[in-house]
Amino acid sequence: MAVETRRTAQVFPRSANTLIWISILASALLFALGIGALYYFTQSGWARGVGQDITQPVPYSHQLHVSGLKIDCRYCHNYVEQSHFANVPATETCMSCHSVIRTNSPNLALVRESWVQDVPIEWNRVHDLPDFVYFNHSSHIAKGVGCSTCHGNIAEMPVVHKVATLQMGWCLDCHRNPEKYVRPKEEIYNTDWRPPPDQIAQGLQLMKEYRIRGSYQLTNCSICHR
Repeated sequence: MAVETRRTAQVFPRSANTLIWISILASALLFALGIGALYYFTQSGWARGVGQDITQPVPYSHQLHVSGLKIDCRYCHNYVEQSHFANVPATETCMSCHSVIRTNSPNLALVRESWVQDVPIEWNRVHDLPDFVYFNHSSHIAKGVGCSTCHGNIAEMPVVHKVATLQMGWCLDCHRNPEKYVRPKEEIYNTDWRPPPDQIAQGLQLMKEYRIRGSYQLTNCSICHR
């Protein structure tokens, strides 16, 4: 007796399996590219505001005051050598000059109002670290880290902006290789300072002089996260 065989109709073409695998691989690739693009964006200087001028309620030019009038950083940021933060100047500091200089300037109206009403000026922060990061200005200055290392040549900025992302990797580069950045203490406030050709040799000598600990200790998590 002959047995009748039936052939079941194929719902999907044979190429469907190949298309599925291609789709899976393409999706995985797009996902990886998306993660990479997101990471690149969050780590980029643009996302961190590097190079973007931060306007202030009072138009203040570091270029004029520092480069032009030769005012030392510590005249306005007078606690930077004793405090963990670089304080913004009090209105009293501004008025020590502007009570007799440009007393009727419309640009300084808010300063005069702040002085009369005894209400501090709300300056806009340019450099802001997360709350979980501990940074001490006084200790960095004591160890030979100059202002321009983090803030750039502030004396050439009519309006202040970031020159570095201040991300952990950027900080670690200095903590791993402090000899590349430390400078003589008389050059701390020289915003135009440039590393000399023998910076590494000088830096290693300054590390001994300033008693800077080795990179193993400087990269310990507890140094910045307390």
